[in-house]
Amino acid sequence: MKKSVSLAVAVLLIALVALACGRGGEELIAFVSNRDGGWEIYVMNPDGSGVVRLTDNAAQDSDAALSPDGRKLAFYSDRSGNREIYVMNSDGSGVVQLTDNTVEETVASWSPDGEKIAFYSNRDGDWEVYVMNSDGSDVVKLTDNTANDAAASWSPDGEKIAFYSNRDGDWEVYVMNSDGSDVVKLTDNTAHDAGGSWSSGGDKIAFYSDRSGNREIYVMNSDGSDVVKLTDNTAHDTAPHFSPDGDNITFASDRDGDLEVYVMNSDGSDVVKLTDNTPHDAPTSWARVEK
Repeated sequence: MKKSVSLAVAVLLIALVALACGRGGEELIAFVSNRDGGWEIYVMNPDGSGVVRLTDNAAQDSDAALSPDGRKLAFYSDRSGNREIYVMNSDGSGVVQLTDNTVEETVASWSPDGEKIAFYSNRDGDWEVYVMNSDGSDVVKLTDNTANDAAASWSPDGEKIAFYSNRDGDWEVYVMNSDGSDVVKLTDNTAHDAGGSWSSGGDKIAFYSDRSGNREIYVMNSDGSDVVKLTDNTAHDTAPHFSPDGDNITFASDRDGDLEVYVMNSDGSDVVKLTDNTPHDAPTSWARVEK
């Protein structure tokens, strides 16, 4: 009888851990939080349950990008003295440093096949978009100008990269081929437009803008047409990320006094608050974990 009870408890614990970590075909939302004193990386299920802390050190760990299969996380950390890019398993194990220099580097996104990582760095004096193999080799500079280019996001077909830049005097959203060619400006106004998360079909891009006086979430066609405002309040809403199926968007908002993670339908309806505490929480990516 004791052996049967012990076995049942063990099976239950394994099931609970699998549920909490979002494994076995489930989805994960990666987010950053200073709830434990410093900025660390966490994951949770899309309903806000099963929060798991992945990093734990005195450094700043942030901008975690889940790989397309949900098994890896690329992120930046200043644990070595300056911001470098690292990769780890989505359970927090197997941390590997990919870049190593005296400049600042920040993770953006993975290519759809998981073979490459886009990032931005000020290694040449200003912020530019780069791409490298997922093991840190073969770094290629995609943008090259005296302005700042940041936050590259790969299209689902791997052919395009969205990013934002102040090359025209203010921050706008751009798209280019994945080799850096054929840059096209998608937004054009005097406001601050930033971000750029592709829908699963590649036909929409979510971004945030302060064109209405404060930062709100917008969505547009991938050619920049048909801009639609999804949020409308006096708070700041930022960091939109489409769900793997494109039906939902997660974002950060300080509408309750501090930054929390929210999710809504891709048309802006049915907003749900996923985190609730006095520190700051902000989403960084969303992926389905392959079995």
